[in-house]
Amino acid sequence: MNAWWQEVVETLRSEFSDITDASQLTRVTVRLVIAAVLGGILGFEREHKGKAAGVRTHMLVCMGAALFVLVPRLAGADDAALSRVVQGIVAGIGFLGAGTILKGDKLSTHQVKGLTTAAGLWMTAAIGIAAGMGRETTAVLSTILALGIFSLVPLIVERFDSPQEKEKDPERNTGGDSHPP
Repeated sequence: MNAWWQEVVETLRSEFSDITDASQLTRVTVRLVIAAVLGGILGFEREHKGKAAGVRTHMLVCMGAALFVLVPRLAGADDAALSRVVQGIVAGIGFLGAGTILKGDKLSTHQVKGLTTAAGLWMTAAIGIAAGMGRETTAVLSTILALGIFSLVPLIVERFDSPQEKEKDPERNTGGDSHPP
């Protein structure tokens, strides 16, 4: 092989050298797959209820958050640098969540729609951070709790609502995402 091609091969080898062994490859793969699966579980529940942010959105948010903390940690970032990364994720997800919150012409002036979806995306990012940092058990437990909040809490609230409340706010009966401001 001539020197030019040898240089190309060596450059490609060095560019793909961030994962150095099977252990590290397994660690990265497990963390990203867990983030994608857990985000997908929450996204499926939201999509099943007809909410704007569904499976793909939750999977991407969760896996993206995991990647944002995983890469700096693998590169040797200290805790202070990782703290700044987490702060950036939280702020960025805040902007994404703000885009899901609506208060407009189609809603009464006393309702805000999308708060639960925004909070769910925020929680999904936190689960991704936990998975990316190697806290898989915490990520799984948090997903189970969030799923319970999405699925069971509306049923409990509906059970305790008076008939007048149900008539006044019919969206609430279906576990809706509208709440008084």
